[in-house]
Amino acid sequence: MSKNKYPLQPVLLVDDEEAWLHSFSLSLRSAGINNIRTCKESREVMDIVGREAIALMVLDLTMPHINGAEILIKTVEEFPHIPVIIISGLDQVDTAVNCIKQGAFDYFTKVSEENRLISGVQRAIEVGKLRRENSSLKEHFLEDRLDHPEAFAHIITGNKKMRTLFQYMEAIAASCEPVLITGETGVGKELFAQALHKLCHQEAPFVVANAAGLDDTMFADTLFGHRKGAFTGAESARDGLIKKAAGGTLFLDEIGDLSPSSQVKLLRLLQEREYFQLGSDLARKTDARMIFATHRDLDTLQKEGAFRTDLFFRLRAHHIHIPPLRERLDDIPLLFDFFLTEGAQKLAKKKPAYPDQLRLLLATYHYPGNIRELNHLIFDALSHHKEKMLSMERFRQYIQSQTPGKDLGSAHALPDKNDATPFGVLEQLPTLKEANGLLIQEALLRSGGNQAIAAEMLGITRQALNWRLKKSEKETP
Repeated sequence: MSKNKYPLQPVLLVDDEEAWLHSFSLSLRSAGINNIRTCKESREVMDIVGREAIALMVLDLTMPHINGAEILIKTVEEFPHIPVIIISGLDQVDTAVNCIKQGAFDYFTKVSEENRLISGVQRAIEVGKLRRENSSLKEHFLEDRLDHPEAFAHIITGNKKMRTLFQYMEAIAASCEPVLITGETGVGKELFAQALHKLCHQEAPFVVANAAGLDDTMFADTLFGHRKGAFTGAESARDGLIKKAAGGTLFLDEIGDLSPSSQVKLLRLLQEREYFQLGSDLARKTDARMIFATHRDLDTLQKEGAFRTDLFFRLRAHHIHIPPLRERLDDIPLLFDFFLTEGAQKLAKKKPAYPDQLRLLLATYHYPGNIRELNHLIFDALSHHKEKMLSMERFRQYIQSQTPGKDLGSAHALPDKNDATPFGVLEQLPTLKEANGLLIQEALLRSGGNQAIAAEMLGITRQALNWRLKKSEKETP
């Protein structure tokens, strides 16, 4: 996003009257639409559109050489993603209807109220962005591609759900609309915000703020800043984080904790893209990309009246929900190896070997603290590690403490090789067929129904597990 430019791609104004081009350009700039390109020669319009990415065309209907109706038809045919607003000096219903039928986004007369014209341009900009985003989404999902995998390098995953989120993020990267990131504590919401920032603001500032624990005054001061003398103790002026994020990204975490009055301020910031410093009546504009995050259920909060409905829907222009670790257990081997390597480096230790069963043991836990909890668990075990082989005992003790009643040394656990077999407590052994079915059932239960993890636990391929499940279904009466 170019600094202080809105929209990202220019609005093209086409009219042979230079005075109108100048006048309407000033009106748009006063409304915050300042990325404007003008053209008074109708014969140059299609060359401009062919060379440059245009957000919107505002087109005069009556011009010498090539009239607006002809340009409209060509634009709709060759560049259907560009909304076209027709402007005419004549108020003729038949002409307006005909233009709309030919594909015009809207039709106004030059004597229309200025606010109506500006509102029409704003609507067309939003529709144009949605068209481009939908087109990009189709390309990414149909081709199953990532154009910038390097932006996601710091997110350790091989999970299909996560890759789908990455594709969605690439599609919306250029949008000026707010992004809401939701997910449980510890899933990596800030990492996702950083990835979005890298996709479009690589060299610009990435500013982080946390709304948890901020009252209304602290929230306003933190985000918007204050003028000297705005309140007792304000001995000097202070720029808020919004100002520091100019041209880049503001990431505001824990927005589910905002007070009602702070929610009103945030809504104005999103709707008008402007704010007031404490102690100032002068509105300031911002071009910062805004990303918000929360672990709380905003849908429930707004239904209960604790979160403004209008703010809730404004925030959801783009929504990314990060799945918890228990829903992507296939990522545990990757995460385990990454955190083991990272932890060994931090502790200045050699990366230890570990029992094959350790990763399987980790896959039996539900991780309420998600990736952050897994990281801390591995680091704790490394801190106590002294032998060549990383012991499973710290992991067993922790999981046992978090899941009372689950005996990780019993038949319901993953026993060490030297432990007694889990069949010792049974008076009568099951048949091989029965044992096979029960073993598969237990593996699926421990893996949360994830066949890839279950197959790994059983030491077979996913295809082999799938074949056994289908065979079992056929044999069941």
